[in-house]
Amino acid sequence: MVQVSQREAEVLGMAIPIAILDCDLLLHGRGHKTLDRFDLDSVSDTILLTQFGFPREFILYLVELLRDDLCRRTLRSRAISPEVQVLAALGFYTSGSFQTSMGDTIGISQASMSRCVSNVTKALVEKAPQFITFNRDPSSRELTFQEFQRVAGFPGVLGVLDCVQVAIKAPNSEDSSYVNKKGFHSVACQLVCDARGLLLSAETHWPGGLKDTDVLERSALHKQLQDFEKGWLLGDCRYPLRKWLMTPVYSPESPAEFRYNLAHTATHEIVDRTFRAIQTRFRCLDGTKGYLQYAPERSSSILLACCVLHNASLQSGLDAWTLERTDPPEQPESLEQRPEDRDSLAEDLRRQLILKHFS
Repeated sequence: MVQVSQREAEVLGMAIPIAILDCDLLLHGRGHKTLDRFDLDSVSDTILLTQFGFPREFILYLVELLRDDLCRRTLRSRAISPEVQVLAALGFYTSGSFQTSMGDTIGISQASMSRCVSNVTKALVEKAPQFITFNRDPSSRELTFQEFQRVAGFPGVLGVLDCVQVAIKAPNSEDSSYVNKKGFHSVACQLVCDARGLLLSAETHWPGGLKDTDVLERSALHKQLQDFEKGWLLGDCRYPLRKWLMTPVYSPESPAEFRYNLAHTATHEIVDRTFRAIQTRFRCLDGTKGYLQYAPERSSSILLACCVLHNASLQSGLDAWTLERTDPPEQPESLEQRPEDRDSLAEDLRRQLILKHFS
């Protein structure tokens, strides 16, 4: 047995915690194909699709998109390469867990996978304004109108609006504001998408206990919409009728009102389909598989990162609804609107719309 002096023991005792920080080095050794030595080309196309959810070309695009950000976040010696960080994050987003087999595939520990997910999530959130935005260009707006009108004949649609819930673990503070109307903890995400399923707005940081109308009124989107002079969003019966937000007729009586409601429902369904597709691709967001094991702030960041990835993949030519679930959409509860909240100008606008396009 090797004998060490008290001084040597003290030095070793100080050194051990520092050494443990690089747990991948202890687990795999310097010869393992990990960290800076990992070669993405050594992973088959099949594994990339089945375990990481995307084809090779898109993963390589992501690596280059995030390379500078990820390198800045890992300046320590033997930093995990951007390729490994991206694969680790995609593995978590698309599976919802830090599986040992996932880490074994790319040669890192579960602790390092967690750090990678954190780094990639922050980098993607910083890219959100680049990938999720309303295009105010008149020609683009007209194209959007045409694409929506081809769906079910509803004119003037800028986007379809919904507020969805993503389950999270109960905050340590037991903050009741995150308990939604179904009784579980969640963050609320207000989404707007176009006819192709591209997200035009995604605000993911709201407590799940807020009503959809409260989220809308407090959102950046609400302020932005006040400046729109032409067109409107479509929202379901949980929202108030506004000149920039067309909702269904509560009790349709005429054939024209029924046709209006049918066209509204068929068009608005696009946002439900889009979120179901996002949940199916990014199973960390799928409440049927469990819930995000993080505090609200980090859960909101992961949700926004997945929204960025959804748009980036769509803009790269992937199908928005390839992995869409076929669950029937949940029927929303109607908004109990007080007389003082009614908007007579919006009511006149909707009547004119019905008369001109659905009579």
